[in-house]
Amino acid sequence: MTQKNKLPEVSSTASVTPTVRSEAKNAKGGTHIRFSPLKDEHMPTDFSISLEEYRRGGTKEFLGKEPDHLATHSMRGFEGKYKNIVDYIVRITHQIWEEKDIGCIYDTYSHDCRVWDDVGLQYGRDKIVADTVHTNNAFPDVRLVADEVIWAGNDDVSFHTSHRTMIMGTNTGYSRFGPPTNRPLRLFCIANCVARDNEIYDEHVAYDTAALIQQMGFDVGEMARRIASQRPQGPFAPNFAASEPKRLGGQAFPERQPIPDVVDGNVREFVHVAFESIWNRRNFGAMDQVYAPDVVFEGSTSRVYRGVGQLRSHVMSMVAMFPNIRVAVDDIYWMGNAKDGYLVSVRWGGVGAHRGNGPYGEPTGKEAHIWGITQWHIHNNKVQKEWTVFNEFGILMQILSDT
Repeated sequence: MTQKNKLPEVSSTASVTPTVRSEAKNAKGGTHIRFSPLKDEHMPTDFSISLEEYRRGGTKEFLGKEPDHLATHSMRGFEGKYKNIVDYIVRITHQIWEEKDIGCIYDTYSHDCRVWDDVGLQYGRDKIVADTVHTNNAFPDVRLVADEVIWAGNDDVSFHTSHRTMIMGTNTGYSRFGPPTNRPLRLFCIANCVARDNEIYDEHVAYDTAALIQQMGFDVGEMARRIASQRPQGPFAPNFAASEPKRLGGQAFPERQPIPDVVDGNVREFVHVAFESIWNRRNFGAMDQVYAPDVVFEGSTSRVYRGVGQLRSHVMSMVAMFPNIRVAVDDIYWMGNAKDGYLVSVRWGGVGAHRGNGPYGEPTGKEAHIWGITQWHIHNNKVQKEWTVFNEFGILMQILSDT
């Protein structure tokens, strides 16, 4: 990897996920730190183990059975019925949600699992079980269809997966938002999990909660106020009167970082420079260097943009609403190569004060923690497609609450 333009991997002080260091000895006698980021050497360089390969042979070859056609890799500590990490993620999701074996969570999540979602940190698998029962009760016919699985890692450093799913169902049961509305829903979410020894012990799940509420027929803003009022201490850090996120001292300004023209083994550099240039330096023109002219974007609240122009307008609208926002890449991993392209998972976080006009209403001046998961398909040195889900409902809870 070229080191010339590589940015240091720093975490924003606004990141919603604190670094937790929990050390454990691995089988080789070394020390593994839970929640530590993966290194370049941990990224798969092809798609021999992928959702695309998983689908070969048709649905009958993998759903409800042990697939025989898959490439395998070492999965020390996992049940022998799982052929690879993609098989593990797809099948346990199907078993829990489609086969309604919610108790499978006890077998596949650690007792102290940490799950970050729209309303903050959920701790322990019992909470995961309760939330899953709640959702299945509200949407008894819910279906989760795997749309993509990006993975990296190994037995020693844990397996990291970024699982994008399409969620479909009908609201015929009671939910925390209200009585049944009998309305259909269709949205997608991205769940980034870290698993070892057959257990997921860390998860960041970006649900499109705002779209869910909208499709159920409720007013998203009013619902955000109501839910926030039920949590008097708030799911986030205290309001620091719209304090300034750490950017640069004095009258300094962010340095201009050249965006690599070629993406070949330097995915980490490309991602960091792209996020730094676009979000923190406010160089929205750099999007022409990062994205293909006909890029397709799918995002929260059923957003679909076609072309760099539409995507640029979306990014600028977010920065206009939160003009002091500072964004940092909190986690990144990928699979692929320059010839076949790359599938990249980026988890990012930041903080900003709601001081500008936009779709979230009149400026409130309140500080908001913002985080999301982005998946990129990079080919021919440009991002061809992007999927991004962020905590939009959580943002509304923070800026519209009465506290």
